[in-house]
Amino acid sequence: MSYSTHQIRNVALAGHPGAGKTTLFEALLHAGGALQAAGTIERGNTVSDFDPIERERGHSIDAAIASTDHGGIHVNLIDTPGYPDFRGPALSALAAVETVAIVVDADTGVGHGSRRMMEYARQRGLCRAIVVNKIDHAGHDLAALMEALRAEFGPEALPLNLPADGGARVVDCFGQREGDSDLGPVADWHQKIIDQVVEINETVMDHYLDLGEDGLSGQELHDAFEQCLREGHLVPVCFVSARSGAGVRELLDVAERLFPHPGEANPPPFVKGTGEDAQPIAASPDPGAHVIADVFKVINDPFVGKLGVFRVYQGTIRKDGTLFVDDGKKPFKVAHLFKLKGKEHVEVAQAIPGDIAAVAKVDELHFDAVLHDSHDEDHIHLAPLAFPKPMFGLAVEPASKGQEQKLGTALHKLAEEDPAFAVEHNVETNETVIRGLSDLHLRVMLQRLKDRHAVEVKTHPPRIAYRETVSARAEGHHRHKKQTGGAGQFGEVFLRIEPLPRGAGFDFVDEVKGGTIPGQFLPAVEKGVRQALASGAIAGYPMQDIRVVVYDGKHHPVDSKEVAFIAAGKKAFLDAVGKARPQVLEPIADLEVSAPEQHMGDISGGLSSKRARINGTDTLRGGEIVVKAQVPMSELEGYAAELKSVTAGRGRYALDFSHYEPVPAQVQQRLVEAWKPHHDED
Repeated sequence: MSYSTHQIRNVALAGHPGAGKTTLFEALLHAGGALQAAGTIERGNTVSDFDPIERERGHSIDAAIASTDHGGIHVNLIDTPGYPDFRGPALSALAAVETVAIVVDADTGVGHGSRRMMEYARQRGLCRAIVVNKIDHAGHDLAALMEALRAEFGPEALPLNLPADGGARVVDCFGQREGDSDLGPVADWHQKIIDQVVEINETVMDHYLDLGEDGLSGQELHDAFEQCLREGHLVPVCFVSARSGAGVRELLDVAERLFPHPGEANPPPFVKGTGEDAQPIAASPDPGAHVIADVFKVINDPFVGKLGVFRVYQGTIRKDGTLFVDDGKKPFKVAHLFKLKGKEHVEVAQAIPGDIAAVAKVDELHFDAVLHDSHDEDHIHLAPLAFPKPMFGLAVEPASKGQEQKLGTALHKLAEEDPAFAVEHNVETNETVIRGLSDLHLRVMLQRLKDRHAVEVKTHPPRIAYRETVSARAEGHHRHKKQTGGAGQFGEVFLRIEPLPRGAGFDFVDEVKGGTIPGQFLPAVEKGVRQALASGAIAGYPMQDIRVVVYDGKHHPVDSKEVAFIAAGKKAFLDAVGKARPQVLEPIADLEVSAPEQHMGDISGGLSSKRARINGTDTLRGGEIVVKAQVPMSELEGYAAELKSVTAGRGRYALDFSHYEPVPAQVQQRLVEAWKPHHDED
């Protein structure tokens, strides 16, 4: 099929694990003719779960892309992982689509994964839909589920079609008014959704009140529907059974008639420049304009090399054309241009606005890179997605000597592929630490390290990322004076420190009057202060949330040198810290634990023993509970095994960094005493 931008639909399937996203992905590709037969998770032959680890575990770990044609449209589908452990690839997909379809299991209802992805999509200004899967299963109450969806996501959640004959088929309730369904008369739901759609636009509302529904043109109704989707005034609900095929072709019909094409959705949040100077810019889906495309996924393929998967927002990318990466001055040639079908790469001649495509063997490509064909598009980037911070850490070292370089290269490749996986080197402890969203996330990464890159590692818990700060104002002073045979060193600094709000970082202020410290030496004073910030003052951890005001000092016309003011600045700062009631801060994580309801007592008791603050619990359909708490990271070592033990393997949890707060006095004393011997040796 040859298609234009207005015929493209980009849809991500997201939601709670086990809702059937991958099975629905297969069913949609089969219904559109892209597959002769739909694969199954049990047989391990699905298009999207092609990674050996995915097949072994029976669930998605990465986002997978494929496309199909249906009627007059070309649909790019992205199957995203449901487990919160792999939210990085799931959230990355939001940068490439206009519509997020939250897949809900008719048996278990709305899971917390569905809630989170719905909220991420809302924050991103994306159109949202709900797809209720497994409607042909016996024993569930779809009417009650529909009410639960509206209670959870608001009255704007309304069905476009309805299950009928016990979920064996679906009937349209947006385009037609007659008939019956498993949820009652079609006419009742038809009226609700029409009322919801027409009230978004005053002109359409007036026509509707004057002439009734039959007086509205199809274009008026379509435009009002699109406006409802863009503004979140309507979250359409569609019913399917991915296994039996009921409602699947109808879902493609909905995408064709009602989901927005790239020219109808909310404009992508591009800006030009950085910081306060950044200005929003409009990317127009004009195939003749300069190219603007965003890399939302990187794959290090062992056969093809590095693959950058991108969404085109403006202009046309052609095979053999040239593109720039970000602000780079050297262009690269598009030697090959691919559309993806799971692990297959299908070569194409061009990619138009709205298209999702890929280029290979371009080393400069990275997640969130902007591709363009003119220096007019330098300094343009998409507003960043809000990824959960990788908090779960493991220190790693190669199991065999001499593999340090190979380990570093392999970890870098893994970090390129997952924006919620980070690699850091702790200079203080000389540890390489990998950080992810959970124990499961890191175990999968270590398995990839072994299977793909042939690197085996030894692991151990890393040091907790404590920080230091002060809780009071204080003044500090130091005179650095050194005389050695020839020219000496001299610098004297008076400064004041004060605490800043948590998370504010560091602020350096120059209030020196009369040139008592010449201007060329103030950067040296700041450098000395920053050295102390990096190495810590009481327990060896980096310092934060402090303002330093340098207000006086002395210099010598001959002996004053940069090195003297570095030393004076550092020691004056340490002098002040000692009087400013220094504190050790510990990282606090937002924790969500999901498990069967009968384990509530064990989970709550276990968290209470870890200095956790339990903020609330939610009870989901299907007898699952979600416990929300804030807990110090230092208390979570071994929690994965503990949770597995008390829930017979059915519990899981997700972490997200929340904030830093002071440790209890006894913990601070222990950390200070542990550091002192090493510090005294230095």
